[in-house]
Amino acid sequence: MRFPSFPAAWALALLPCAVIACALPSQAAEIAAPFSVRGLDGKQLRTSDFKGQPMVVDFWATWCGPCRAAMPHLDKIQEQFRDQGLVVVGLSVDDDSPQQVRRFADKMGLRFRIGMANEAVLDDYGPIRSIPTTFFINRRGVVVRRVVGYVDHETMEGFAREIIGK
Repeated sequence: MRFPSFPAAWALALLPCAVIACALPSQAAEIAAPFSVRGLDGKQLRTSDFKGQPMVVDFWATWCGPCRAAMPHLDKIQEQFRDQGLVVVGLSVDDDSPQQVRRFADKMGLRFRIGMANEAVLDDYGPIRSIPTTFFINRRGVVVRRVVGYVDHETMEGFAREIIGK
């Protein structure tokens, strides 16, 4: 099982977070769970490959409107802050094959790293009840923010600056 289908009642309950992001600063120093998932290129995508780098980890799906709207912002902050070590990782919760998700990513012109979320990463970062859900993780591996819902570019850029230390 990947990401559960939402009953209509859930959609109404989650509407406020789908329209406006609910950004929750971490109350205590929560260390981001390490993960290893299959990237769209078939290779393993591991958090250990980015140790000491600030990360943005975004859970999304091809069928999610707010996710689609946020994709260009994620791509832009990856490009904008690449020299400061920022790594953006998109984890698809789609039931589609990695090849179908790759076609979607290519069509959108996405350049950040994308992998397929598995049960382990959904459990470790969950509960993921709404998408997009985005984690902003600093260089020490601490989750600074967990954001549920769409994030505009200006806000995302501010959160990215927060985790890179600018």
